[in-house]
Amino acid sequence: MTSFLRADRSRAVASWLLIVAALVLGMVVLGGTTRLTGSGLSITQWKPLSGVLPPLSQADWKQAFEGYRQIPQFRLVNPTMTLEQFRFIYWWEWAHRLLARLLGVVFLIPFAWFAIRRQLPRRLWWQFAVIIGLCALEPIVGWWMVASGLAGRVYVAPERLMIHLGIAVALLGALIWTALDAWAGQARQTLPSPWGSRGLWLIGLIYFQMLLGALVAGNQAGLVYNDWPLFAGHLFPSDYAGPGLWATLAHSQAAVQLHHRLVAYLLTIVALGLGGAAWRSSYLPPASKALGLGLGLLVLFQAGLGVATLMARAPVGLGVAHQLTAALTLSLAVTFAWRVRRL
Repeated sequence: MTSFLRADRSRAVASWLLIVAALVLGMVVLGGTTRLTGSGLSITQWKPLSGVLPPLSQADWKQAFEGYRQIPQFRLVNPTMTLEQFRFIYWWEWAHRLLARLLGVVFLIPFAWFAIRRQLPRRLWWQFAVIIGLCALEPIVGWWMVASGLAGRVYVAPERLMIHLGIAVALLGALIWTALDAWAGQARQTLPSPWGSRGLWLIGLIYFQMLLGALVAGNQAGLVYNDWPLFAGHLFPSDYAGPGLWATLAHSQAAVQLHHRLVAYLLTIVALGLGGAAWRSSYLPPASKALGLGLGLLVLFQAGLGVATLMARAPVGLGVAHQLTAALTLSLAVTFAWRVRRL
């Protein structure tokens, strides 16, 4: 029995995964700050190894600035930017990439250590394969996203930003779920419960809403229609439709904001309903009841924060808080779903 338990779970592995998840959360917040400060296109080259060092001399800074001066964002948005102003946006993007490199090291070295020592629970190998795939894909998609803003655009393509954030958020959820599995060990057999599917559906709805939020951010759609609950005094935005279906769904400022608002209403209703049902349930243990109710209240808070961010025209502080709370909401939803599936 002792050897089975050792193979079945590892709290050291769980703790390591939670540290990596915290770094991913930091990446999401820092990425949001980079976008809100207009810093994402300040580094125009992808150098996975040598890029860890920032410019070390005045000549290096001038060379980096010259690279930025060649892209449309400088010519059309920041034509009067000075070298000192460029340093400000450069440091944000450099910090974002440095944290990404640190995350890779913090994941890969302990992973190799635990794997060599055979301390990774065998039943979780497929989950580790998913995590490794997401970790490998994220920097590639990140550069693909940045490259979209280096020619022909003044900002990155919204759909690429959506994919980049989507991978990061999926990685965050996978790390938390796997950490909980590693900590608790194999689930005991129980009778089927509808709560497991409810928890997973709520995760899916929160994840979808975060993707819609990325489209709002990528289209700078938080800078238009800053009244609420109306759109410039109307129930429906007048410029909703783009020249085509994809242009409407992914590139129309009015459309992406409307979709984000509508799903926010739906998500708030669903989360509060599920939280209330969890609190009243005679089937769920007290910890799961508290998680469900807390999740519903956090979604309500996030909705209010979203309205405040919109009406204030997306200032950096509120924008970062809105993105952080979204990631925390997803994390809590993953924790709730994991618990109610193991009753």
